[in-house]
Amino acid sequence: MSTEAPVQPGPRTALALVPTAGGPQSAKDFKSDQEVRWCPGCGDYAVLAAVQGFLPELGLARENIVFISGIGCSSRFPYYMNTYGMHSIHGRAPAIATGLATSRRDLSVWVVTGDGDALSIGGNHLIHALRRNVNLKILLFNNRIYGLTKGQYSPTSEPGKITKSTPMGSLDTPFNPLSLALGAEASFVARTVDSDRKHLTGVLRAAAAHHGSALVEIYQNCNIFNDGAFEVLKDKQQALEAVIRLEHGAPIRFGAPAEDGLGNKGVVRDPATGELRVIDVAAEGTDGILVHDAHAESPATAFALTRLADPETLHRTPVGIFRDVARPVYDDLMAEQLEQAVERRGKGDLGALLTGNDTWTVAG
Repeated sequence: MSTEAPVQPGPRTALALVPTAGGPQSAKDFKSDQEVRWCPGCGDYAVLAAVQGFLPELGLARENIVFISGIGCSSRFPYYMNTYGMHSIHGRAPAIATGLATSRRDLSVWVVTGDGDALSIGGNHLIHALRRNVNLKILLFNNRIYGLTKGQYSPTSEPGKITKSTPMGSLDTPFNPLSLALGAEASFVARTVDSDRKHLTGVLRAAAAHHGSALVEIYQNCNIFNDGAFEVLKDKQQALEAVIRLEHGAPIRFGAPAEDGLGNKGVVRDPATGELRVIDVAAEGTDGILVHDAHAESPATAFALTRLADPETLHRTPVGIFRDVARPVYDDLMAEQLEQAVERRGKGDLGALLTGNDTWTVAG
């Protein structure tokens, strides 16, 4: 870690991270000397390039940025970043990152994980980091398959998925990562696609600026074991009808341009059921089309938006920032309690606590 003493900010305030010294940085400064070893054509390359490209904008010293990963193809990420980092154990990256973020609030801490790593063995660690609102940026690479272990179905694989571990088709109902995150009270939830560099970078910028837990689901192609899983979202013509781009303050429209220049389809709330549905603007007009509010206090509409897409075909998939709200951050609250404890009791003595009076002797 940095040799500088940790910054000690006041309670419940965003931390002023240590700025870089020695002039502007470039993407090259964030590239390590390690050979990047992913399969040719893997979507991870695009995400790595996007992260290395936008990090200089933060103006932070590289020694004050940390990437922590679990297990999986995406978890090689820390090796390729010229920052501090840790390739940890399966599913435990959010827990390890929580310890680091709360003890070293002068660091910008990022978690890199996959749909298998985060949502199977790591499921509990993920939801608890989100509900606590630890100041972490969590990049969840979702390729709907286990890639590193050679193509078994994952927690996000669609029903009926035929893989080496499900030769007759998966029987499982898949997780919707964003629905899960919102149910865990995440304060920042977004989705983007590996091949859309501009959109990906914009979402990463917003996540970096958020104080608290930020979960970014990145649809990422595994061209070896699940090639073309997101093709409907990447093909220019198909994407017109399949992708719903969410922009705060803008009506939720998509599809081919209508007479007003916006999409010919819109998202409304059904007055009878309260659920969201898609309408044809030419047939039903624009009255009632929702205006996206990423800062709404209630996560109800954001949750409903995460349920719009068909889980098998991915038609009508929203991408963008679903929720971005401010709420108390775990790191700040813990720092405040520690300050209060010191004020009340004086300087703590960990040794005295561990060898206190509440002990006993076990006969040999």
